[in-house]
Amino acid sequence: MVTIDELAESLNSAAPPVLLDVRWALGDTEGRQHYLDAHIPGAVFVDLETELAAPGSPELGRHPLPTVTDLQDAARRWGVRAGSPVVVYDATGNLGAARAWWLLRWAGVADVTMLDGGLGAWTSAGHPVRSGDEHPPLPGDVVLTAGHLPTLTADEAAEFAAHGHLLDARAAERYSGATEPIDPRAGHIPGARSAPTSENLGPDGRFAPAEVLRERFAAVGVEPGRPVGVYCGSGVTAANQVAALALAGVDAALYPGSWSQWSSDPGRPVATGPDRR
Repeated sequence: MVTIDELAESLNSAAPPVLLDVRWALGDTEGRQHYLDAHIPGAVFVDLETELAAPGSPELGRHPLPTVTDLQDAARRWGVRAGSPVVVYDATGNLGAARAWWLLRWAGVADVTMLDGGLGAWTSAGHPVRSGDEHPPLPGDVVLTAGHLPTLTADEAAEFAAHGHLLDARAAERYSGATEPIDPRAGHIPGARSAPTSENLGPDGRFAPAEVLRERFAAVGVEPGRPVGVYCGSGVTAANQVAALALAGVDAALYPGSWSQWSSDPGRPVATGPDRR
């Protein structure tokens, strides 16, 4: 994570970070317009649907991982250069920006951080915003390679769940099957534990302290050194959960296909009801 003060200082330095605005929320298609209305000065807009995901399908899920070539092309458009630090943010507690954080780290960019509290924290601290579009001062030249963070296939997610090592980051009502607003079937992967991403954050959109996160994850059976996997609806907000687990000292694997892939396969079992802890 990077704080508001740390970002403000670095943006005024001789070597500012590449700043990416990942304004996205489920059901909100106006991310680019929100960026154009107001963003942190110097930020380049990132379109999650087209730049941080491949086209969706029932076989792969709603937001499959992009190819490394496509991600590299996008990162160069954003101005990411070899060795350059990258800061990502959004206006929803890093629920969307975490996807960029995770993907760039998965593709080998070592210095990627999220702005804790996002745009809301920036403006609350009295820092300026800018309207209109922006482009990087220099074209990017970064070279990306896949596989620097662990991922799970559907079969591997099932194996993690069978041993109680898989966390469902969706809202509790989606986990239980009480409601399913977007995917083919309601419920959860059998054996997965409910751990809604919203509980990673405080009211101000900042991540909870590390000790609070450790206690939260310990309550669902997660401990440092114990392998754990995470999924959500389509592999986007689960990246926020991976970040929260990292803050708690736990390395986690992401299931990119997530519930949108699992629930589209009639051969995959579905469980319903509340988590039995």
